[in-house]
Amino acid sequence: MRDGDPDGGQSKPDAAVVRDALGVGVAVGLSGFAFGVTSAGSGLTLAQTCALSLLVFTGASQFALVGALAAGGSPLTAAAGAFFLGVRNAFYGLRLSQVLRLTRAVRPFAAQWVIDETTAVTLAQPTRRSARIGFLVTGLSLYVLWNLTTLLGALGAEAIGDTDAWGLDAAGPAVFLALLAPMLKSTTERAVAGLAVVLGLGLLPVLPAGVPVLVAALAAPVVLWARGRRRGDVQEPRDEQEQGDEQEQGDAQEEGR
Repeated sequence: MRDGDPDGGQSKPDAAVVRDALGVGVAVGLSGFAFGVTSAGSGLTLAQTCALSLLVFTGASQFALVGALAAGGSPLTAAAGAFFLGVRNAFYGLRLSQVLRLTRAVRPFAAQWVIDETTAVTLAQPTRRSARIGFLVTGLSLYVLWNLTTLLGALGAEAIGDTDAWGLDAAGPAVFLALLAPMLKSTTERAVAGLAVVLGLGLLPVLPAGVPVLVAALAAPVVLWARGRRRGDVQEPRDEQEQGDEQEQGDAQEEGR
């Protein structure tokens, strides 16, 4: 979709946009049950668990927060890890503001729904009308279902009691990996994820709980630096070869004269 053109591409039926958006909203919204169980198992109350989903509403940050708390990390460290994971939503917002072109009165409310799923559905639409419908339907369905299933999961965990005995403590990481895996499409993305796993698991026995997650965030700049250096190393021989070819051509021209 082109930023400056409200109808920057071939139109798409509204019903098709709604269908696709609902598919994403329902599929991801149901995973709120796992968060509710994980959060309650980490020691948070029902009110605290529901408040996180209502106010934070970004699954990766929520899982990171309760996961760090469950591992014994301090609230400050857990909140820091969740914050860094949520920073990406600010960059999503910059892009979506150009695509949706919402009024100033609506923007503060729409900002609550700027997450991975709404961004993906919105940017996949060919026109601004389709983008707005996709954003609205995805955000609304996901927000309602995520909070409802969070409540049900937390209530279920309280009824069960010891969630670790049922193996439900693994529900959060499993859902997180299920959401992350389809996003790793390029070699660079897979390399970042792999290095982050190595750093996180390798430092887990030697650093306080929650800190390995912060250190694992260094995987992205490290991989990008290595990629840039590798490209530079490949470019240098090409430049030398081009210079050599130019010198040979110059010599040949001098001999011809």
